[in-house]
Amino acid sequence: MWLAIIVLCVFLLLVLLKYIFTTPEPNPFAVDTREPVKPIVFDKKEKKKVLKQGFVESRVPENLDAVIVGSGIGGLGLAVLLAKAGKKVLVLEQHSRAGGCCHTFTEKGFEFDVGIHYIGDLLEHKPFRCMLDQMTNGQLQWVPLDNPFDQVVLGPPEDRRVYPIYSGKNRFPDELKRCFPGEEKAIDEYMRLIKKAGKGLWLLAFLKIYPLPLAKFLVYTGLANRLSFFFKMASRSLTDVVNELTENKDLRAVFAYLFGTYGNIPKDTSFSMHSLLVRHYWNGAWYPKGGASEIAYHMIPIVEKAGGAVLVRAPVNRILFNKANEACGVSVMKGQEEVHVHAPMVISNAGIFNTYQKLLPQELQAKPGQ
Repeated sequence: MWLAIIVLCVFLLLVLLKYIFTTPEPNPFAVDTREPVKPIVFDKKEKKKVLKQGFVESRVPENLDAVIVGSGIGGLGLAVLLAKAGKKVLVLEQHSRAGGCCHTFTEKGFEFDVGIHYIGDLLEHKPFRCMLDQMTNGQLQWVPLDNPFDQVVLGPPEDRRVYPIYSGKNRFPDELKRCFPGEEKAIDEYMRLIKKAGKGLWLLAFLKIYPLPLAKFLVYTGLANRLSFFFKMASRSLTDVVNELTENKDLRAVFAYLFGTYGNIPKDTSFSMHSLLVRHYWNGAWYPKGGASEIAYHMIPIVEKAGGAVLVRAPVNRILFNKANEACGVSVMKGQEEVHVHAPMVISNAGIFNTYQKLLPQELQAKPGQ
């Protein structure tokens, strides 16, 4: 059985290599685009010119290559990649400013983030840091947080327990053992599962590249679970796993503390996805200098330089299709009127449910293959 799996792995690797070396599309990271760091702009009027460009038909670029619905980090990130590959992209955002969960607001003279808490894995020359540097032309600066970078606070004021969260593959579990004497076995097993699940992530990337029939074959036959511990643990909830490790309720809470970062409560969270977040912060946590709005502020000019635009107050009410049922643009509500924006490629960053239930016509909602 394992010989067959090894042969299959070799075959899948060859398919991937063929895809990588025969794809003619330009590489958006082929050139180092980092520039000397410029001073942070604190003038709100200047930042507004970038983050709050309102939608009017005259601002829509001609001969678009793509339209992206939603200016969250997914939409903006893809717009930057397409722009660096020479594409002219229009990003449409229904909110009054671009950035999604990366934008900020001011209340009584103080600026608040709406989504960014802290980001991990941003050591110099790490792949994630290099990618973000290229996607902001090196203008986005990161400040490391102290260690411990977070803490879990449990219980009422009269019985308050505080557990510091340290970065470091070794220090993280060592500090937990100091806080929870007698729970060394549970902590070691937790770390083992976290490491093993994270190492199996490679198959997820492969499945995104392989032809759909091959990907379905691996998943439906159970081979994906045999090839990757990440897949095996993906269907198990964080609550189920940590409850098997220990009876200590405080330790269970600390094991699951990162659920506050991604939103889902532990019983609704895949242990595999949680493992990625834990590993993400092993090297520490960072915060964008100047606030989360700096992320979008330094990405939008790259889209504009390639001839594109990022426009706000642009509620897309539906995706347009041609007679062959191919997406060919979007409809934007401007007051009571519809403005049609055409492009050969339409990408939705509005979420799967919003996209299928609100932006697609009913006759196409049941035809995901199109």
